[in-house]
Amino acid sequence: MGRVSRLSLLLPLLALGLTAAGAREPITGSGAVPVADLVKQVDIPYQRFTLDNGLKVLVHTDRKAPIVAVSIWYDVGSTREPKGKTGFAHLFEHLMFNGSENVPGDFFAPLEDIGATDYNGTTSYDRTNYFETVPAAALERALFLESDRMGHLLGAVTQQTLTNQIGVVQNEKRQGDTQPYGLVEYTQIAALMPPEHPYGHSVIGSMADLDAASLEDVKNWFRQHYGPNNAVLVLAGDVDVAQAKPLVEKYFGDIARGPEPVVPEISVPTLPAPKTEVIMDRVATTRIYRDWIVPGLNDPDAVPLAVGATVLGGLASSRLDNILVRQEKLAVAVTASLQELAGVSQFEVTVDVKPGADLAQVYQRLDAILGDYIAKGPTAEEVQRVATSAAAGRISGLESVGGFGGKAVALAEGELYSKDPEFYKKQLAAYAAVTPEQVTKAMQKWLTRPVYALYVMPGQRVAYEESSGVPASVTEPETASSGPVAARQAAGANGVDRSKLPDVGTIADLDFPKVERATLSNGVELVYAHRDAVPITQMAFSLDAGNAADPKANLGTQSLLLSLLDEGTTTLDSVQIAERQEILGASISTGASMDRTSVNLFALSANLAPSLDLFADIVKNPAFAPGEVERLRGQQLARIASEMTQPQALALRTLPPLLYGKDHPYGVPFTGTGDPKAVAQVSRDDLVAFHNAWFRPDKAMIFVVSDLPLAKVKSEIEARFGTWAAQGPAGVKDFSPALPPAKNRIVLVDRKDSPQSLILAGEILPVKGTDELVELLSANDVVGGNFLSRINMDLRETKGWSYGVNTLVNRVAEQVPYMVFAPVQADKTGASIEALRQQIGSFLTNKGVTPEELERTRISSIRQLPGSFETAGDVLGAMQRNILYKRSDDYYDGLTTVYRGMTAHALDKAARAAIDPDQFLWVVVGDATTVKPQLEKLGLPIEVVQP
Repeated sequence: MGRVSRLSLLLPLLALGLTAAGAREPITGSGAVPVADLVKQVDIPYQRFTLDNGLKVLVHTDRKAPIVAVSIWYDVGSTREPKGKTGFAHLFEHLMFNGSENVPGDFFAPLEDIGATDYNGTTSYDRTNYFETVPAAALERALFLESDRMGHLLGAVTQQTLTNQIGVVQNEKRQGDTQPYGLVEYTQIAALMPPEHPYGHSVIGSMADLDAASLEDVKNWFRQHYGPNNAVLVLAGDVDVAQAKPLVEKYFGDIARGPEPVVPEISVPTLPAPKTEVIMDRVATTRIYRDWIVPGLNDPDAVPLAVGATVLGGLASSRLDNILVRQEKLAVAVTASLQELAGVSQFEVTVDVKPGADLAQVYQRLDAILGDYIAKGPTAEEVQRVATSAAAGRISGLESVGGFGGKAVALAEGELYSKDPEFYKKQLAAYAAVTPEQVTKAMQKWLTRPVYALYVMPGQRVAYEESSGVPASVTEPETASSGPVAARQAAGANGVDRSKLPDVGTIADLDFPKVERATLSNGVELVYAHRDAVPITQMAFSLDAGNAADPKANLGTQSLLLSLLDEGTTTLDSVQIAERQEILGASISTGASMDRTSVNLFALSANLAPSLDLFADIVKNPAFAPGEVERLRGQQLARIASEMTQPQALALRTLPPLLYGKDHPYGVPFTGTGDPKAVAQVSRDDLVAFHNAWFRPDKAMIFVVSDLPLAKVKSEIEARFGTWAAQGPAGVKDFSPALPPAKNRIVLVDRKDSPQSLILAGEILPVKGTDELVELLSANDVVGGNFLSRINMDLRETKGWSYGVNTLVNRVAEQVPYMVFAPVQADKTGASIEALRQQIGSFLTNKGVTPEELERTRISSIRQLPGSFETAGDVLGAMQRNILYKRSDDYYDGLTTVYRGMTAHALDKAARAAIDPDQFLWVVVGDATTVKPQLEKLGLPIEVVQP
């Protein structure tokens, strides 16, 4: 559950030989399918009906898997909040997960019981949505649950629940606010929007307004906004209208209409004059912002502005990347984006200034580039690359029926925001048809208005707006007419018996896709699965390397190498590489876990051959040009400096070397970025040596999921990798170093002025990732592995001290660490550790797995399996895990039998044999002044370190 976050920062890429304007000569001979042909592939057929009470229902049939996405969108977000009640939409989203009159208790419990996947809720400025993907046989129960909280909720909303969720939301706010640049959004809104404007406050709201929320306030919010006539329900998957309509009418038909929604008037505000502000924050480098408020997504200028932003700073080959990052080396990262909302949008440009660069020079160059670009606009080829990327992204999204971005989302967004479920088609058609002239005209219209310039610079933060800690008092007593018992109905107006949940039909066991194998001429094994839901091919070129292979004397070598792979080959520079990916609708990415390094390809199957040409060149022929090495080195050092300001990254850098020892392959920062001193001295020869030792056929396996047949896929890969040969000796990982003795203690990383503490505890378990760990993993689900776990229900749902806590069996191939992750409000740090120790300790001694917990874990694990492998990416990941953990290709087909055979005794035994909380090393990232006195009461040795 949570608010919608801002767009993520895009990492810059390297380029050579640029023109002054940052544009390139057009790509020729790419072999790419025309954008118009791609757009034709995007289709989500649907049928619709509307109930008498106004509920709009859309049904899309997709029989690829026995699952159905249930997605219900309410036309209410933070734009509907009056003064003094900011954050109410998001707060109420939380309350909707705390049970209804006929389904009391946490709403995640019945969802897990039916094997739901992708279940959550989110709030934005424009809407609140709730969604889950369920086995087709559980659709009726899912509809019962959603209808019960739409029509039968208020009797279950108590003061205790409200007070708890206010605390949870405030901790969610602290968790976001404590991050570097975490206060920027509030500053931007205050500068760009009049305070009375519907978009004039953040979705998360203010601490004071949350403190003041009364029981009657939130109940009135429900009465006003949660009627069926203010909602859109989308069902997508293994369902059709003939099946859906009677069920929807049965469970939603008796819910009375609510008040007719009042749509606020939305204007596009313009600043009276350019405005500049400077704020200080706990950041590693200065970030420059340029912002304009522009029209919402239904305006004809929305697509031209989005294209303009993407060309400017959203492509890997963007203008700002090419000039500021690659050519002039004044920045380490840049972005430009259009955050599209229903009523208004925000056109934003960011530049992370290179450490040591002259700030005045950077913002002068930025403004000069913006002025030139707005005046002259993009090239036709740049516009085409944006359109291709947009179409490829939408095609990829068609593979999922639900979740955060699947087909149900596309239909619901169109209906809610544009009164047209096929708005996605019109939007793509607009991308395919937009011209450079239209883009230029739109930018000249909207971006020549006064700009808001913000500079976020390293320094002391402003005082933080904290909660008073005083919850709202009870303003409405529970009465016979409003209490949960009295409100419960034995039968609704449609004859629905709401005293019990509908039965769940037979849920078929998982049928994992058939895995086939082939071998290239040089011995590289190809592992393949066929999926034809969408015309795409996904490939993982997996190498037996990973962070564990990073040279101890030069930690960070691998990360630097991976960042350089697509920054130039012996025949292409990085701009050419980026442009070819964009024109092909392909995406080539790199990644590393502790045990494996991978280069990944997403390709439209129609463009597989030219995409593989580029992919093979990147893998086999990196240039490691000295100038590029130096610039990417600077970017990696900047990333490390940024990590030193982030609570989670600080913890992940601190804990592993203490647990494993610095000589162990796993005794490295889990962020993978390495040691800044080592990164500063890595040479080109070091990079070439690492590539020769680990990027080689005897270290490689290739995993592919595609709609193309194996023979075709193998032929294409063989042509590019079949004769590839190793150079020099292979790399070796040495796991012989002994682990340091475990010691129950606290390491406090002093992060000044943190409104929240990040707790990360760990120990090394006496098991390996290649062991069969089903019982241990299932036991961990009970104590801390999922939302309903004991520690999350205690610290979040009961105490309200955290937005969410969890435990993790971090399954590396060799000896496995057990980790506890708990971001908590600063004044509850010591009490939270004590609560965690008590909960985990009792679980491992006298309060083991209960029959109810066993049944819930067993049933949810079985029923979630069919929905867990919906996409090609899901299958690709499972195939790689099977190899890493030395399992058979059909491992997942047999999991149902394993889950059915689990016992509480076996789960308790597995957990108690492995986990010892008296051996935990506790890393706490927080303000030592506030936190250390709390920790001293725990009786554990404490070491305070500086970041």
